[in-house]
Amino acid sequence: MLPEKIKEQIKKGQEMLEYFDEHRKLPFERKRIDITLSVRTIDKLKKIKEKTGKPISRIVEERIMA
Repeated sequence: MLPEKIKEQIKKGQEMLEYFDEHRKLPFERKRIDITLSVRTIDKLKKIKEKTGKPISRIVEERIMA
């Protein structure tokens, strides 16, 4: 019998393959975009970056996906 962690990894792998079959890209691929933000927003993002140690792109992504 397979341990639960291995079963979870197999399931994640299957989900990624299904996503790739549908969209022809992997769900964890990253793509660069250009956006324009106010100076205030950029300053706030920089403060959050200093506190958390996360890159600004991750902070924005997490906030959008939440």
